[in-house]
Amino acid sequence: MPKNRKLLILILSILIICFLVLSIFIAQNPILPFDIDFSLAIQKYQAKWLDYTMLAVSFFGELPWSLLSVLVVAAIFYFNKFKRESYFITLVLFSGLIILGIKNTINRPRPTSFYVRLVEVNRFQSYPSGHVLSYVLFFGFLIFLMTQLKTIAELWRKAIITISAFLTFAIAPSRIYLGAHWFTDTLGGAILGLICLFPLCYFYLQKKRTNNELTVK
Repeated sequence: MPKNRKLLILILSILIICFLVLSIFIAQNPILPFDIDFSLAIQKYQAKWLDYTMLAVSFFGELPWSLLSVLVVAAIFYFNKFKRESYFITLVLFSGLIILGIKNTINRPRPTSFYVRLVEVNRFQSYPSGHVLSYVLFFGFLIFLMTQLKTIAELWRKAIITISAFLTFAIAPSRIYLGAHWFTDTLGGAILGLICLFPLCYFYLQKKRTNNELTVK
């Protein structure tokens, strides 16, 4: 087994263990003083323009826009002759089933106005953050694709990487600021997003390598 593959399996195993440990801990301790303190620190500075900015950052994770965003981007790739990439992008949608299953299992309540300021009121359970999961998976995969598809103009690739990286790093603070999630919700969402991103990138590369070998033959 190649060293790189062993390293990737080790990292993935560590992420899975971390997620399981965190999930069990959250299930037993739904309200944490650390989470409350962290949210209050994030919400210390408040302004209308900041409210709108954080809502804008979270926009692509709201239904039905999250679904439409994936389908639109997949369609853009498809009609620009990146059909295989469009199929892999569509697979991101299955993360919705994963997140709903885990949310129902852990059943952690959302932050309430008793603890934090609520800019946005949400449905469903709190842990893990579906927004963070979807952003890490979707925008993370777009960043990965931009490192692989050298036929796309460099300006476009840099723009997509920059925007995707900004949204990926901004989504967790935005969810906490809006009072939609605790810090540990976003941490769980980020770890789960990486867990889902690993096999997506791996199988994309495997299939790409197989197609190249067939082309050579």
